[in-house]
Amino acid sequence: MSPAVKLSSADRVLFPEDGVTKRNLFDYYDAVAGVLVPHLKNRPFTMTRWREGLRGPSFVPKQAPKGMPDSIPTAEFRTWPRGGKGESRLVDFPLVNSREALLWMVQMHCIDMNAWYSRVDRPDRPDWVLFDLDPPEEPDAFAQCVRVAHYLHDALAELDLGSYVKTSGADGIHILVPIARRSTYEDTYEFAERLSRKLESEHPGEVTTEWLKKKRSGVLVDHRQNGWGKTIASAYSVRPKPGAPVSTPLRWDELTEDITPRDFSMQVALDRVAKHGDLFEPVLHGKQSLGSALKALR
Repeated sequence: MSPAVKLSSADRVLFPEDGVTKRNLFDYYDAVAGVLVPHLKNRPFTMTRWREGLRGPSFVPKQAPKGMPDSIPTAEFRTWPRGGKGESRLVDFPLVNSREALLWMVQMHCIDMNAWYSRVDRPDRPDWVLFDLDPPEEPDAFAQCVRVAHYLHDALAELDLGSYVKTSGADGIHILVPIARRSTYEDTYEFAERLSRKLESEHPGEVTTEWLKKKRSGVLVDHRQNGWGKTIASAYSVRPKPGAPVSTPLRWDELTEDITPRDFSMQVALDRVAKHGDLFEPVLHGKQSLGSALKALR
C-alpha cells in the first residue's frame, strides 16, 4: 500500500456480488499504476464516484472537490451541458499525474478512471480517434462485436493506419487509432463517421451507426464519442460491472470470438502486464497523419 495516501473504509464492499472491497481496488491500482498513470497524465480527468459501491448510485462532480491534496494539479476548461443546451461553465479538472493522485481517486470511491483524449497543452488536438463498439442485446453479442472489430481493423490497415484494441471492460470493444497532434476534434469526428458509415454499407445487418437501440440491427460503431470533453475509460481501468472487469489491451490475434469481457479480472490484467508489458504504450506516441486517410474517405 502506498504510504502517501491514507485509505479509509478499506473493508467496504464495492462489488456486492463478488465481495470486492475498496482495499482490493486500492491494491490493484497501486500495483498497476506504473502502466496506467501515463495514459491519464496531463489529461483533464472526470471523477465518477461510487460511495456505496455498485449497490448505490454514482455521481460525477466535474469540478475538483474541496479538500483535494495540493499535490494534485488542476486545469481549467470550459464545458457545456450534455446535448449542448444550457450555459457553459468553467471547470477545474484534476490531473492524475502520479500514483498518489490515482490512489487518492480510489480513496474518493472512483472505480473507473476516465480522461480526455487530448492533453492540457493542446486541448483541441486529440491524441487518437476512438471507435467504440457496442454490441446488440443478443446471446452471441460479444462474438458479433469481435467480428466487427476485425472489419474495422482491416479497413484501417487499408488506409495505412495502425490501431490498438482493448476490451471496454463493460460489454463492448474500444479501438484507438493514435495520431499526430495536428488533427482537430472535427477531423477525428468526420473520419470516424465516414469510416463507420462505410462499414455499415459494406456489412448491412452486422454494422450500424444507428443511435437508437430500438432501431438498431447489429453492432453499433459509435463515432459520436469523438469530441471535445468526451472521456474514455483508460486502459487498465476497472469498470463498475459485476465481476470487476478491467478494460484490457489485447493483441489483435488474441481478439477471438471465444473470449468475453469478464475473462479479464484485476489479477488477469496484472498478470498480462507482467508478461507483455503495456500493449497500449504505442498509443501514447502517435505519429500517424490522419489527413490522407480522411481525404481518401471523402
